[in-house]
Amino acid sequence: MAIEHNAESYTINGRELVCIICKGKNFHHQKTMMNTSGLTFFGIEWLNDEAENYVCDSCGYVHWFLNE
Repeated sequence: MAIEHNAESYTINGRELVCIICKGKNFHHQKTMMNTSGLTFFGIEWLNDEAENYVCDSCGYVHWFLNE
């Protein structure tokens, strides 16, 4: 999955997103499919939930959110 090229600051639930590892404030945003073995077995992975990911531009730590 491709990560967006420009790092930006983001707000999650009204709070500024700050990296828990390095305290960085700029992130790359991406979405990741949350695959489960049951839906994969039946070939209907598209029914799985997506997670919002924010990758810290400074240290690379990935912050995962199921509900933004």
